[in-house]
Amino acid sequence: MLENLKERILKIADRAERDGLIRHGSGNFSMKDEKTGYICITPTGQDRNNSDIDSILVIDIDGNIIENKKGLKPTSETLMHLSAYRNREDIKSVCHTHAVYATIFAVQNKEIAPVVFENLMLGGRVPVAKYGTPGTTELANSIIEPLKVSDACLLEKHGVLTVGNSIEEAYIKMQYVEDIAKIYLYSLLLGQKEPEIIPQREFDKVLNR
Repeated sequence: MLENLKERILKIADRAERDGLIRHGSGNFSMKDEKTGYICITPTGQDRNNSDIDSILVIDIDGNIIENKKGLKPTSETLMHLSAYRNREDIKSVCHTHAVYATIFAVQNKEIAPVVFENLMLGGRVPVAKYGTPGTTELANSIIEPLKVSDACLLEKHGVLTVGNSIEEAYIKMQYVEDIAKIYLYSLLLGQKEPEIIPQREFDKVLNR
């Protein structure tokens, strides 16, 4: 069932590990099928060296397991993924990683300001979702408000979440968040002060071009 979506998720999870945005079994990824409304999602704590297409589970929007070929448990962050899908109908995919530079900002509870034009890919600033214990309803609810203003949000003291129309798009946004966080951090270190943010009127010029 939904083998194409599973294959795409597996490829992105492997790529995220190769890119250094996740380690071992950390991070989680999902994608929603438009026809059935079912969600393909990665399992919890699975070593990716032992993962294949049958490791990806299929669940419904209520978290009920529709298909589970290997008897694995869905990611412990399933509630967070479902929260994203329930609160924005346009979301078709979710990525969650512990990307180092972005997580530095998450640990400091500091949003990533729009300091480069790549922020346009995310909707502008990258806000911080208030701390919630991993795997809880509290964490799942914390992303609702941030995702109203951005396609990416930092999870306080935890990591980063991105959303998109496909797993590939959500992952590209994840890469942008990490790149922008790195640029922002080094700008802070080099300039010893906050870099000047790009005003919305400048973003508007690009968007209207």
